[in-house]
Amino acid sequence: MRAIYLGVALTLLTATITSCGNKSAQDKEKKVVEVTNPLPIKFGDPYILHASDGKYYMYGTSLKDGFEAYVSTDLKNWTSCGQVYRGGAENQWNVDCFWAPEVYEHNGKYYIFYSANSRNNPTKEGENFKIGVAVSSSPAGPFTDLYDRPVFEIDYPVIDANVYFDDASGKTYLYYSRCCYKHPVESEIADLMKKEGVYDEIEESWVYGVEMKPDFSGIIGEPTLLLAPPTKLDDRQAEWESRSVTSKEVNRRWTEGSFLFKHKDTYYIMYSANHYGGAHYAVGYATSKNPLGPFVKAANNPVLQENQSKGGTVIGTGHNMVLTMPDSTMYCVYHGRMTTNPNERVVLIDKLNIAEDGTLTVDGPTTVPQKIAY
Repeated sequence: MRAIYLGVALTLLTATITSCGNKSAQDKEKKVVEVTNPLPIKFGDPYILHASDGKYYMYGTSLKDGFEAYVSTDLKNWTSCGQVYRGGAENQWNVDCFWAPEVYEHNGKYYIFYSANSRNNPTKEGENFKIGVAVSSSPAGPFTDLYDRPVFEIDYPVIDANVYFDDASGKTYLYYSRCCYKHPVESEIADLMKKEGVYDEIEESWVYGVEMKPDFSGIIGEPTLLLAPPTKLDDRQAEWESRSVTSKEVNRRWTEGSFLFKHKDTYYIMYSANHYGGAHYAVGYATSKNPLGPFVKAANNPVLQENQSKGGTVIGTGHNMVLTMPDSTMYCVYHGRMTTNPNERVVLIDKLNIAEDGTLTVDGPTTVPQKIAY
């Protein structure tokens, strides 16, 4: 195990440095920690679980053959749990490209949903991603596959699983992104790029939602298309969701990394657009009164994007989740890239706000100290 410490000031009443496996009391008095972005964990697609043992566990895209996790009591001091899931063995359904893990505590166990290339690839596709699920008795693992197959099969590659347990209906929903791979889509953006001789076609990824069986063994019904890039140039979302194309970075428009949560009587789905490897990666959101939509994209999108154009040092902000603290304050946890090392993804956390009229905003990206009550 190795400990990682943020190079920032810490303000709190008492502090506890933890290691994986030791339970802590849940009725602690309120403490405040001062954190500065970026956190020192080199993850893409970060996800933080506040487990019933009172600790925070962070998972993310990290290893070639699975996932590593870190644990903290205060969001400042993090200790490695080591590799909590290992895949790619000959007797497993997955091969490589282990991405975007999310862990849920459910009925006394912990379930990690993730994306990986499937071994079942008779047509030798270049992208053959499917969604799997593994289970453990501890948030620190080890996790073992619940089934020797993906959660469901469909005729296109899928990534970025997000699960929502709906208290209103008792149903479980799975959200995912259809990959851009072999998915050219007609649009005014595509027509413009072809006319200008930039790209012959533009591929797109779309976000879907579907009800999932309670035992995670499959889906119920057909997936519903929830989000896709705009087809019209005069759409208010078209400019920011097409920057990777219009900057001639790549011939793809992404809609991925979705995260669904409910606030009051409204379902919010956050999503990322543009190339995850580029400077234009950014986050928007849409709202609905139902978990499977229809969703309406927000007028104030994007709510999180690079700050380099304003003199800052953060680019490529995306694939977020929402962490709700014990005092009900919400934080947006996401990955970004620093201009000093744009090839490396790092984890950032910034406050997320929802106004009385339902408008969502994120106070970021920041690189100054912020106080978080844990």
